Amino acid sequence: MGILGTGSYLPADTVSNSVCAARAGVSAEWIQRKTGILERRYASDSEATSDLAVEAARAALDAAGITAAELSWIVVATSTPDCPQPATACLVQDRLGAPDAAAFDLNAVCSGFVFALVAAARLLPAAPGGRSAGYALVIGADTYSRIIDRTDRRTAILFGDGAGAVVLGPAADGSGVLGAHLASRGDRHDLIQVAAGGSRLPASEKTLAEGLHHFRMNGRGVREFVMAELPRAVRRVVEEHGLDLCDVDHFVPHQANGVMLAEAVPRLGLDRARTHLTVARHGNTSAASIPLALDDARRSGLLHEGDLLLLAGFGGGMSLGTVLVRWGGTAAAGTNPSDLLV
Repeated sequence: MGILGTGSYLPADTVSNSVCAARAGVSAEWIQRKTGILERRYASDSEATSDLAVEAARAALDAAGITAAELSWIVVATSTPDCPQPATACLVQDRLGAPDAAAFDLNAVCSGFVFALVAAARLLPAAPGGRSAGYALVIGADTYSRIIDRTDRRTAILFGDGAGAVVLGPAADGSGVLGAHLASRGDRHDLIQVAAGGSRLPASEKTLAEGLHHFRMNGRGVREFVMAELPRAVRRVVEEHGLDLCDVDHFVPHQANGVMLAEAVPRLGLDRARTHLTVARHGNTSAASIPLALDDARRSGLLHEGDLLLLAGFGGGMSLGTVLVRWGGTAAAGTNPSDLLV
């Protein structure tokens, strides 16, 4: 399965470092020095995660040249759904007009898009209802402006809202999703969390008063995790699929923190790869960050047929996901999508 189209959406409200700094009790210069971020976007009061996802999805469908009615699967990676239920993906399905698509959400926090991409690539040959495989729409969308404590300088300065999407379908020979490696470290689950709002700590006056519905993160612990685990994950996915690090043309990481990425990337051995960074303009958009950066690279004309891409997500759980994609065109007419499953 290959990526046939990409799309993205960013809310109109641009929030500068100066605005974040005033709320968090720091300076705009301090934010830039610590994160490499200059600005981020916040959803308007009338926008929810599904609204962002729908706009990115429409752009991806247009780029792929297909209609929503041709979709077999819709997978939305998010940790900020519109509501606990129904799945945000079902709201997206309804808005797009994709009656034959099976739709579900996936939550692997900032690794969510990579997990969802791999899941959709595996699912496509077995379309629901016994139909031909068709296409899958994979969306990463988050509205972290809804769950951050804007006075918390450890988190509020990092996050923004956005959505990115790709369409998966039959790919030309030699292109498409070549392989992936997914991993979780549940023993480190405490590094990133929203403590309340679930079955263990349902919403109450007490949880609200104690701020337990806000996103919290142990920044130092996350940094140590990324520095230790990301280089191993990158090497593993490349070696497992018979490739060398020097074969990678493009590296698209989760846009967590620009300063952390500047320290981490040289350790990965991807000396030939172009690293695509949008964190300065978008901030950390969680599951949306990789597809946003991918769409930015595609629209900028930086991706060429035959290029090897390595996408890498890391985040809450703790989770890690890496996937190799050979950029290319669509498959020839009559190709059986099941023949293209990784």
